[in-house]
Formats: sequence, structure tokens, C-alpha cells
Amino acid sequence: MKVLYYDCFAGISGDMNLGALIDLGVDPEYLKKELLQLPVHGYEIIVKRDMRKGISGTRVEVILHDDHQHTTSHHGHNHDQHHGHVHHAHNAYSEIKHMISHSGLNDHVKALSLAIFSKVAEAEAKIHNKPVDDVHFHEVGAVDSIVDIVGAAICIDFLSPDSIICSTVEVGGGMVQCAHGLYPVPAPATTEILRNMPVRKGTVDYEATTPTGAAILAACAEKFTDRVDFTLQKTGYGIGMKDSAIPNVLRVMLGETAAASTTDETATTSAFIIECNIDDMNPEFYDYIIDSLFSAGAKDVFITPIIMKKSRPAVKLSVLCTPEVENTINEVLFRETSTLGVRKYAVDKTMLERRIEKISTPYGDVQVKSAFYQGVCIKSKPEYDDCANIARTAGIPVSQVYREVERALARKTGSHE
Repeated sequence: MKVLYYDCFAGISGDMNLGALIDLGVDPEYLKKELLQLPVHGYEIIVKRDMRKGISGTRVEVILHDDHQHTTSHHGHNHDQHHGHVHHAHNAYSEIKHMISHSGLNDHVKALSLAIFSKVAEAEAKIHNKPVDDVHFHEVGAVDSIVDIVGAAICIDFLSPDSIICSTVEVGGGMVQCAHGLYPVPAPATTEILRNMPVRKGTVDYEATTPTGAAILAACAEKFTDRVDFTLQKTGYGIGMKDSAIPNVLRVMLGETAAASTTDETATTSAFIIECNIDDMNPEFYDYIIDSLFSAGAKDVFITPIIMKKSRPAVKLSVLCTPEVENTINEVLFRETSTLGVRKYAVDKTMLERRIEKISTPYGDVQVKSAFYQGVCIKSKPEYDDCANIARTAGIPVSQVYREVERALARKTGSHE
């Protein structure tokens, strides 16, 4: 299993994260090309080699052409504090959310981008006591945040880790200038986003972790620990803007867990079950809602008949999902169903290794999913849609297609019917 490990000994910001992931192997031209799928203009991404305290890495700068200023989410300038109300093409969180959802980015990048943005917007909404959709990003911060956040999602999708883990997060020290005055580090939004994360303070005397950096970790990291247990394959360094006693860099590592290097073990990952009880909705809506939940990133969706108070028949709608799409799943449930609340609990998923291959039959190819335990294939299942399409085209029962697949599998494994 591929692991992406964030070593935040000097904190994390949006530009340091992009630099580190590019240094780890993401093609910067791929990142720039994917970002062009968003209707955001007037900026340029500069990627160059740089060094801090003898450590070489990648530095990323966002240059805004409209005011000819170099603006990045760097340490010491808390640009991700979105307190201003200057109108901009993508100023409000609701507008940014709509823009990402209707872009040409793939579904995983959309879901991850929205999950990160929502962490910042929810923190700002709580601090200022306003609805999340009313949160505004100031004119410069909107462009920077879109590049940093959507860029982070593009890079993580490019690397395709099975698990993301993070160390204790250094937040820094001193004071930081926010829109409403000076605040002690960490800034209010950063403090809210960092809830339930292990942090340390004061190793350096500046803002080491910005709201954007914190939000990336809050949305993506499945576990926080300073103990690592994987085979290290590659290390990347994202260079920050400061020059302090410790190197102002973000270190990220790619590794493989021992279990993933063989086919002898099952893989266990963390996930959420989000569910709600519904007794007052047209049941015809469920098919549309289930499709919407899968489009939002759900791993599984199921409905259980239940009896509620006063013996009312109802259903429990349950959604299995990863932490990164939790907020997107909640939004679908609140917007598309009649529920007034949801509940969630953490679960561990233990999964067999799976492989998909094409099996030839007299009627055409069928995709077959096979599961392995201790290196041995213990079960195989043809994809229903492939079988159904063949049956319709050939004018034969779908059960006959299944039998042909079973015969082909038996021939392949050398077993007898």
C-alpha cells in the first residue's frame, strides 16, 4: 500500500505543499494544465529550485498579473485569512464551490478540493458567526487559495497514495497580522482547523502553518503520528519563504507498507459511516439520491428498513465514505433528502486484494473482478453491466452469459466443472 507521509517539522503552507509534491514527482506542466480547467485567470505559476540551510528542494510562486505582485501562501503573510469582502469573480465560498463542481476536473480532484475548501470556510463561518456559503475570500486570497487548494488535490490525485499520514504539526510563534488586527500564532482560522490534530508551538517565531496548509492536512490525513512504519522510496522538499534557525521546508515522503508489498495480507483502511433516518420522503427519490452520493465519492450506499417512534415505517440511509469526502456527502444528504441531521462513526475496512481482468467468451469480453487471500484467488465475479449488455445484444438470457464466463474462468485455472 502506497503511503504519503507529511513531516511538518517546520509547518505547512499551500505553496510549500505544492513545492513538496512537485519535488516528489508531480509534473509541474501537468499541474498547470489541469488548473486551466478552472475559469481563473490573471496568474502565473513559477516553479524553481531553491535551497534552505543546505537542503535543496522546489519552490512554487504564484504571480498575479493584475497587480504585478508576487503573492504566495508563504509563512509570515497569512493571506489565507479570508476576512475581506472585496467583490471578485470567485469571491464567495458558494461561488468557488459551484466553479469547482462544474469544472472539467475529475471527480476525485473535485471532491478533494471541496473537502479542503470546506475546512477553511467552516472555520471562518464559526469564527465570524455566519453561514458557510456567505464566507468571502479576499481578492488576492481567492486566486491564491484556488491555486493552492485545487493544486493540492491535483497533485495528490496524480500521486494516488492509498493512505496519507502526518506528523505533529509545528504552528510557529509570535504574532500574525489578520484583517482585524494582530493575533498570536496560530491565527484564529488556523486554530479552528487544527482541532483534533497534534501540534507544537514556538520552534520558530513566525506563522509556520497557514489556514490553507492546515486545511490540506485536515481534509486529507487519515492519521497523525511521529512513528513511521513503511519502506521509504522517495522524499520531496517544498521550500518556504523564510530563512530561520531551522530549514523552512516541508518534507514529504512516499513509501510502501510491508503488507502492500506482497499479496499475503489484507489491507485495512479508515472510513466513516454517515447515516440518517427518513420517514417522510417520496421513495421514488432514493434512486437519484444514491447516484448523487456515489458521484460525490461514496464507496457504498445502502438502505435498511426500520420502525421509528409511533410504529412509523421508515428507512435508514447509510453511506460508507473516506474522511476526505465527508462534507460533500453531508451536503448531498441535506440538500437532496428530507433529513434534518446526520450521524457518523468511524469504521475500519479490511479488504482483500482485488484485480480486474477481461475474460473472453463466445459473445465478447467481460470484465471479471477477482479477490485474493494469502496470494491465492478465492473468488471471482463478472461485472453485471458487461453481462447485461452482451445479453441484450445477443438476445440471450443473462444467466447464459454468466455460465460462459464461469466456463472461461474454469479453463483458465485448469479446474473442472
